[in-house]
Amino acid sequence: MPLGVAGVIVWSLWIYRWVLSRAYRPVSNQYVTTTSVVVPSFREDVEILRRCLATWLAQGPSELIVVPDVADIECIELLNRVNDPRLRVLPFEHRGKRSALGVGIRAARGEVLVLTDSDTAWEPGLLAAVQMPFQDPTVGAVATQQKVFRRWSSLWRVIADWIIDLRYYDYVPAMGRAGGVICVSGRTAAYRRSAVLPVLENLEHEFFLGRRCVAGDDGRLTWLVLASGYKTVFQSSAQALSMFPATFSAFVKQRVRWSRNSYRCYLTALWKGWLRDVPFVSKITVLQILLTPVTMGMALTYLVLSRMAPGWNGVLLALCWLMAGRLVRSVSHLRRHPADIVLLPVVTLVVIMISLPIKLYAFVTMNKQGWLTRHADQVGGDGQDNASLGERLDRDEREVVLDVR
Repeated sequence: MPLGVAGVIVWSLWIYRWVLSRAYRPVSNQYVTTTSVVVPSFREDVEILRRCLATWLAQGPSELIVVPDVADIECIELLNRVNDPRLRVLPFEHRGKRSALGVGIRAARGEVLVLTDSDTAWEPGLLAAVQMPFQDPTVGAVATQQKVFRRWSSLWRVIADWIIDLRYYDYVPAMGRAGGVICVSGRTAAYRRSAVLPVLENLEHEFFLGRRCVAGDDGRLTWLVLASGYKTVFQSSAQALSMFPATFSAFVKQRVRWSRNSYRCYLTALWKGWLRDVPFVSKITVLQILLTPVTMGMALTYLVLSRMAPGWNGVLLALCWLMAGRLVRSVSHLRRHPADIVLLPVVTLVVIMISLPIKLYAFVTMNKQGWLTRHADQVGGDGQDNASLGERLDRDEREVVLDVR
């Protein structure tokens, strides 16, 4: 395949999505309805749960349903000490996150379900903003703006924040504007309850090549809603802060899990014909995700082994070329954090690592099920407990946390 043609296609598609994203604006209206916040919690660090719980309750949901694992005694005790009639605690023996979501969703009574991870806090105004798009009866799900909590507490959190910015500033707004967000991230996602209940069993009992799926609940539910004829949109004014891994090993495990989920989810959408009915920008995003190892591998092979001079000069030129491309694609992030430009070489290498060895490994092992970063004998996710933040909460955060003690 002529690499120049492939390059023109890839960059043209990137520019197309970038331009569409610049034209995006969040929905703003006065629409308000009843809301049920559903939080599955498995071996969560109690201090993280305490901090996040305060931000959920502060925004006035109609009800807050937390579904902790029955063995999470400390978390259950914390929740039982909260004197708030909106809070309902449903201890449950988890058989994966999907099983806990099913328990919480069936118990919910609000018109809008807000599904939230137990280590994700909300910025002020999230709950009000995430309801606004539901004024349109064709909207079935709303994706929120995702950020990394205390990004500066770890190199790997800074890198994760850089990568996630590219998604939520350059890709998701374009798909949201067209009504076809292909994965409404489960860290905080809002759904029309009437759109979820008919497909809930298909979320809980998904099988891929004969094996029950454990992870990937957010991608699966997104496509079930899309396949039901609803739109999935993006609301940038609804902002969530999530814990991300602080260590290299946990960062890699998380990326392997996400890549496996993506392959299963998007190959299923192709197989079932769901991809035909989504907007063009969503189609090309799915195909680019699936083909990233191919396009990245072609580019690297050409740059290193083609007619460039052999030796370190050729390697250096290849790296400079890749960093230049990464710099152009990172404008949205560097506007927010210009000092991060010193990490450009590291981020370039990490993106190559994700695009090639990690995605290739995930592809050949896509049906190996497991969460990877959560374990029954460990409090908090790998590299995601409260101690990984590296310092005490500041005074404002302590005051918010104390409100729910």
